[in-house]
Amino acid sequence: MYADLVGRAQDGDLTAFSWLAEPMYPRLHRVAYSIMGDLGAAEDATQQAMVRVWQNLPQLRDPECFESWCFQSLVNECRREWRRRRRWRRDSSGGELAERAGPDPYVVVDDREALERAFDRLSLEQRTVLVLFHYADMSHEAIADALGIAVGTARSRLHRAHGAMRAALEADARPATLAHTTHEVAR
Repeated sequence: MYADLVGRAQDGDLTAFSWLAEPMYPRLHRVAYSIMGDLGAAEDATQQAMVRVWQNLPQLRDPECFESWCFQSLVNECRREWRRRRRWRRDSSGGELAERAGPDPYVVVDDREALERAFDRLSLEQRTVLVLFHYADMSHEAIADALGIAVGTARSRLHRAHGAMRAALEADARPATLAHTTHEVAR
């Protein structure tokens, strides 16, 4: 599917690269935003990923892997951006990360706040596999390619991420249930 365009782009044809990159950019950006939770960080990571893809395109051996290679570059840039912002965007109240930039306009969920709080508690690796699987609708094999890991490792990371998300949601639900039970007993 990509072989001809990738070959031309590898030879320095910027137009061919544009034909490859432009349709992918919105999807990559949405995935970056879902991972990062910040529009500015997502834009920075996506742009830098596309620059790196262009710079390193001659190293791509299998043109059919172009899409997963782009996702691998994006995930690496999200990691870099995450570390950079974590290091430099501390607030004055003791080093907590700055507040997220508003709700996700791409997802409609009954209890968005609970999901966002739980998602915020996950590590970057856990966020990444969940977003790639559920949001980008990637298979275990595609996730493995995008992250540069074995398929079994992708499955195991996804399983652990689901468990961490479930635990975070349950932890948020417990205090409300406990407070309700305590209130009922007091009557």
